[in-house]
Amino acid sequence: MEQNSFRIRLLRAVSEAMRPAWRTAVWVIKMVVPITLAISILEHLGVIGRISEWIAPLFGLVGLPGDSGLVFLTAALSNNYAAVAVIATLGFDYRSVVILAVMALVCHCLIIESAIQHKTGASGLKMTLLRIGMAFIAAALMNLILPEHMTGRLFLPPAGVSPETWAEAGLLWLKTILPLSLKIGIIIVSLNILQRILQEFRLLDLLTVPLQPLMAVFGLPGEAVTVLVSTWFSAGGGVGAAAGLYTHGLLTSEHISILMPAIFLMGAQIQYAGRILGVAGVDSRHYPVLY
Repeated sequence: MEQNSFRIRLLRAVSEAMRPAWRTAVWVIKMVVPITLAISILEHLGVIGRISEWIAPLFGLVGLPGDSGLVFLTAALSNNYAAVAVIATLGFDYRSVVILAVMALVCHCLIIESAIQHKTGASGLKMTLLRIGMAFIAAALMNLILPEHMTGRLFLPPAGVSPETWAEAGLLWLKTILPLSLKIGIIIVSLNILQRILQEFRLLDLLTVPLQPLMAVFGLPGEAVTVLVSTWFSAGGGVGAAAGLYTHGLLTSEHISILMPAIFLMGAQIQYAGRILGVAGVDSRHYPVLY
């Protein structure tokens, strides 16, 4: 009997989570598709390159060369991997790469993420301005802290050839948006189902109740800690967790606004440890400091 009861509760939790999870995933994908298409068109037209030239003088204020504007703008409008692709073709010194990496981690995917924030009732514009400002503040601090002369220049193998025709640009966009949409769907649906299962069996209380006083310091309910834990593994996971809690009425738009800076700063640290720190050969003893 207990086994049957467990199975029934499990199936009920999955069933109850599927419909709102699917609606949330479709809602996010509907925003991502046209935004990424518009960015691809602007990039192919050379608009992004021209804007980066106009803003180049700003980067001299934080000890960066003029070409840094293109890297920053690529990260802000697209993602960190696209910014790495730009770095691969320009060959910055190590000092500039470190500063740019910090800026990109704070300020990336602005249009997509601001649109999602706006849909949850938060101010996408205010959060965008906050992220841009914090990126330059962080860059200024890094410029003061880092040694003036860091020997060596970073040259990576080119990530790919820029599309020359509209057909090539469209194909490149499709190759980007299809796996991205699939990833968004899987992450959001999976996390919503997991949250509902944890709620059904009251396992979420094991995490939220002990940390509720800490979350209350920031004006957040105990359930918000699941967003932070998910974010540590994946920024997309954190957004998916936040969207799921918002859908179930456990988080408000005010809570989302408070959580967003943490998602931007903590996003995918576990992934980056393997993809970046491990590949770069950073001594594992230094990982805690970098986190």
